[in-house]
Amino acid sequence: MLFGQSIFQSVLERLKEEEDAAGEMEEPVSHRVSGFSTGLAFDVMEGVSASSQRVGQAYFDNLGPEPALEEPPPPAPEPELVMPDHLARIAPEEIAAELSIAAHDTLQTLNEKRRAFAKANHPDGVAQPFRANANRRMMIANLLVDEALRRLAR
Repeated sequence: MLFGQSIFQSVLERLKEEEDAAGEMEEPVSHRVSGFSTGLAFDVMEGVSASSQRVGQAYFDNLGPEPALEEPPPPAPEPELVMPDHLARIAPEEIAAELSIAAHDTLQTLNEKRRAFAKANHPDGVAQPFRANANRRMMIANLLVDEALRRLAR
């Protein structure tokens, strides 16, 4: 505490005194930038420029002629979705034939077959109307590969 005041109160008083002093010493408004020997361009020019009369139009003066408005063409109709042939094959025998699981397959070859099948048939990679078939194909393929892996472990 300084002279019976807290530091905060003394800082507030000093700021108030500086604000009052700055209010008394306000500089007259001019169109000059401190540090430059001349004012702004409209102070230097004799007369009034055309652009200063149309302040809002200054941007548009540089644009050039206004293009004619054209209506956008109507959106093209979306093509009808066609289900790929492989998604129509959902029987376990057909999927097993696609996977071509054999007795001599190893853990590595079975995992490669699973990844290759998933890459071509995963539900996230097909259109929404065909996801049910893709999901069913993936479930059957996973069951077939899992069964082959169980047999391999024996």
